[in-house]
Amino acid sequence: MEMRELLARCDHTLLRPDCTSAEIREVCDQAVRFGCASVCIPPAHVAGAKKYVEDRMRICTVIGFPNGYATGAAKAFEAGDAIAHGADEVDMVVNLCMVKDACWSGVLEDIRTVRRASEGKILKVIIETCLLTEQEKLQLCAIVSASGADFIKTSTGFSTGGATVGDVKLLRANCDPRLRIKAAGGISTFEDAERFVSLGADRLGTSRLVKLALAAQAPSPLSAFSAAEPAAEEQGEE
Repeated sequence: MEMRELLARCDHTLLRPDCTSAEIREVCDQAVRFGCASVCIPPAHVAGAKKYVEDRMRICTVIGFPNGYATGAAKAFEAGDAIAHGADEVDMVVNLCMVKDACWSGVLEDIRTVRRASEGKILKVIIETCLLTEQEKLQLCAIVSASGADFIKTSTGFSTGGATVGDVKLLRANCDPRLRIKAAGGISTFEDAERFVSLGADRLGTSRLVKLALAAQAPSPLSAFSAAEPAAEEQGEE
């Protein structure tokens, strides 16, 4: 798979808690340059980013992030506010407290509450696979499939682990075929990205792919020297 195809599936991500407006604009510029699927940024930066990119790039933000234990009503307000300020996609964190209590009806209603607040926009549900047992993952495959969400997402990238081959395989094998998969966290090479896509991931949450693409396009010191100082025989040509 070519680099541009993988970048087109990438949510170019900057969620560091101290990121600045200048950094967000840089991430937006990079996403536009490489044709990414979206930029995934903190809610506080959504309005500024939307004004900056206008319709050149989709804006994704995070809801109930990174812990997921806000109430459904609070998450719904977050989602509605983000959309009002220009968000095209929202990535919500599932209520892991309810998951661990096996309160499955509550988990489903938590997601559906955000779904109602984000109707017409893409909703991704982060289940934080690194904190789950296999049975909990299987239960969440069924719940997210039934919730009306568009994607199930492996990870926040802020916990003990990110996307794994085993988890992407499990999600694809056990979710409704209409539910798409976003692999996020720990995707550090184009080989990683290609493997996750081959296993069924439709989106990739990472900042590293764009950094690799930038590095690949940067001129080497030797080529820069050659351009500035042509070889002697070239200088002598008329």
